[in-house]
Amino acid sequence: MYDILWNAASFIVALGLLITAHEYGHFYIARRCGVKVERFSIGFGKPIWRRVGQDGTEYVIAMIPLGGYVKMLDERVDEVPAALQSQAFNRKNVWQRIAIVAAGPVANFIFAVFALYIMYLIGVPSLKPVINATHQNSSASVITVTEPMQILAVSGQKVRNWEEVNLALVGHIGDDSLSLTLAPLARLEGQSGDERTYTLDTRNWKFDPEKESAISTLGLGMLRPQVLPLVAAVTPGSAADEAGIKAGDEIVGINGVSYGGWEWFVATIQASSNKPLQVTIKRGGEQKQLTATPKPGKDAQGNEVGLIGITPQASELPESMRIQLKYGVLDSLAVAADKTWQLTVVSVKMIGKLFTGDVSVKNLSGPISIAQGAGNSANYGLVYFLGFLALISVNLGIINLLPLPVLDGGHLLYYFVEVITGKPVPEKVQEIGFRFGAALLLMLMSIALFNDFARL
Repeated sequence: MYDILWNAASFIVALGLLITAHEYGHFYIARRCGVKVERFSIGFGKPIWRRVGQDGTEYVIAMIPLGGYVKMLDERVDEVPAALQSQAFNRKNVWQRIAIVAAGPVANFIFAVFALYIMYLIGVPSLKPVINATHQNSSASVITVTEPMQILAVSGQKVRNWEEVNLALVGHIGDDSLSLTLAPLARLEGQSGDERTYTLDTRNWKFDPEKESAISTLGLGMLRPQVLPLVAAVTPGSAADEAGIKAGDEIVGINGVSYGGWEWFVATIQASSNKPLQVTIKRGGEQKQLTATPKPGKDAQGNEVGLIGITPQASELPESMRIQLKYGVLDSLAVAADKTWQLTVVSVKMIGKLFTGDVSVKNLSGPISIAQGAGNSANYGLVYFLGFLALISVNLGIINLLPLPVLDGGHLLYYFVEVITGKPVPEKVQEIGFRFGAALLLMLMSIALFNDFARL
């Protein structure tokens, strides 16, 4: 219940900030163009707070936090007194109307830059993207790894941590190839070594983003902390807890077979659901045999496996692997703008790949997934929540620019037609377009909601 409430609260905060930024963009430019704004509303439905400002605008926070709107004086909607007709939206020239409509999505991009700016001012703890192996028969198997190698660029785009590597790789889904520029970690620490670029064949590179990582499916073996045969924690009520295994115990073997690494241990446990196992542990220098019966559970693919309830200890990565992405007042702005551009490019590519079929519509996410993402990022801290806000804000800006008549992009399409032809698009044509756009948007929202419930 706590998780649900936390996710809901994080979702409302995130959506409230993004909607406010978007609608304020419309509001600000409308006022600059001399349009009278009657209402500025965050949310739909019954108002829970309202105030009339000195400018005559009614400011409202409504009950349903799934959108917002700026109601402007418009003769196409209501009768307008002769004295106020010059302040009506429809009386403004086409370029002013374009500016007012475009200001909403533009405000989302500006908000993304602002969120990332604050994030980089605070500093983001990260890990260098270092690999120590590549998987056989994978796209990355062309890379020979004899020592830890750091990824410096993906298809010419510089990367500093694993998050940037993942973002860059996702943008190449459906492409025939991509390149990786690597250098030995030793060279980057002041020793000798050569930088080299590899071209990877990605024609057969396919994966499910819900269950798999772009990094691992490409065949890159991330340099991770070494998992030790020591128990860090035991889940209360688990098979390990019932068997008497305690934190600090060293795993020696199972059923007389010596410990063969964490992956071996996990595979043995998963294959032994409801089967008693003799687990040999060392505690205080003395070996003990304990009987543990793994309880049935599910893996990431939904298959039944045995679970024992142990968390292992891991070795610490060297400090040379850790970086702090933190910049000064001016540098943070440049980095934030560049990051916003990267997010925009990748998001546009992914939308295009949805239409070409390179990315499945199963990857569309709705409000439930967004709420979970908001809650998860907020759990990790402010800097991660700011990064999440920037990503969603960029996507909100892009989606609103799609040429669907019910969105800002659809209005802009009509206005640019007016610029070219010199006369407005006929009302009947606009009405047909709005109906078509509403139907298509409803279909996409239905798919996204279905995907959300399927994930649950």
